[in-house]
Amino acid sequence: MHFYIHSLPPDAEIRIPPPITVPLLEICVQLQLPPVITYSDDVLYNWALKVPSPEPTPALHNLRCLTLFTGKPDEEEFYLASARIELRGVDALEIMGATMDELFVGDVLAARRITRYLHSLVRVIDDLARLLLAVRNGCDPDTFYHEIRPWFNGADSGSRRWFFEGLDAHPELSGPTELSGPSAAQSSLIHALDAFLGVNHTPNPAPTPFSSSPTSPSTSQFGINSPQTSARAPEAACSAHVPPKVPFLTRMRAYMPRHHQNFLRHLSSVPRPLRAEVARMGDAALTEAYNAAVDALRRFRDAHLRIVALYIVSPSHHAPTCAPVAQAEAAAERHEGQMDMGTGETAMGLLRGTGGTDLVKFLKGARDHTSEAALGRDAP
Repeated sequence: MHFYIHSLPPDAEIRIPPPITVPLLEICVQLQLPPVITYSDDVLYNWALKVPSPEPTPALHNLRCLTLFTGKPDEEEFYLASARIELRGVDALEIMGATMDELFVGDVLAARRITRYLHSLVRVIDDLARLLLAVRNGCDPDTFYHEIRPWFNGADSGSRRWFFEGLDAHPELSGPTELSGPSAAQSSLIHALDAFLGVNHTPNPAPTPFSSSPTSPSTSQFGINSPQTSARAPEAACSAHVPPKVPFLTRMRAYMPRHHQNFLRHLSSVPRPLRAEVARMGDAALTEAYNAAVDALRRFRDAHLRIVALYIVSPSHHAPTCAPVAQAEAAAERHEGQMDMGTGETAMGLLRGTGGTDLVKFLKGARDHTSEAALGRDAP
């Protein structure tokens, strides 16, 4: 569908024909996912081994992509940078599990073990930031922004409505109500780190637009009508820049595989959350280790802002060039000073992520919320 839509002339109306609309919506009902490319499509399900290996954990240098829009090595490196982060994050998930086991004990020995686990988590998160920044070694910023990124755009981040045709012959199907493109905010690993460390991005979280209850998906959002649905038009239109109904990070969970959504729901509702238990124990070494993990997650988000400045903010100010990455980084640093971090605007106007959000404002808010999780001291 994305190949078809983004191959149309820039001034053409986006009308998705029935041979694409109907099977796609039928599949999305089964997967409980919206009919648009997601982070899972680009990253989680888009890698294989270059060379077969008996090792249970893939070597991070032994990865290749399965599907590309452009065929360019820059695009492959962009996806693989995120895939390496996800694979390295397996260790973080193991640390979380071991920590939660100790939290049920809650004694002095458990505090010592959790302290060690959190210091290990700091090293993992710092590795995630290093892997994120390493995308600069194989992906040119201008190539990414002007040639690769446009293929990701969903209706929420574009300027034209998407019309889904063929629904008149399928009364059980209905058009989706919003379509964001793939976003790093759809990484369940980063959501898991937030939930584990007690980072609060949504003080009053609302249910996702694709869920009518914590465990029951609302199928009408995935393309199938409820029994109360009345007669419809023979096509459905999804408007660009759909106003968010819920906080962005909460909404992005609906774009994750449903088992990931269930895991995050569980992690957010454990009876003994880490942050509260660290505060209750009052152990100085444990509190220091917890704050170190929070600081590491903030550093990761600082690295993300640097990548956004390099790959989105700076290229948005000029036409494609052949500048080397070092020169592009210098330009990105200059453009960072032009960002109004309170509104998400630059000298060129509002920047939107592929997920449709106000990019800079969202990233700065996520970083600030991370700092606020620190215990016993003013957040930096």
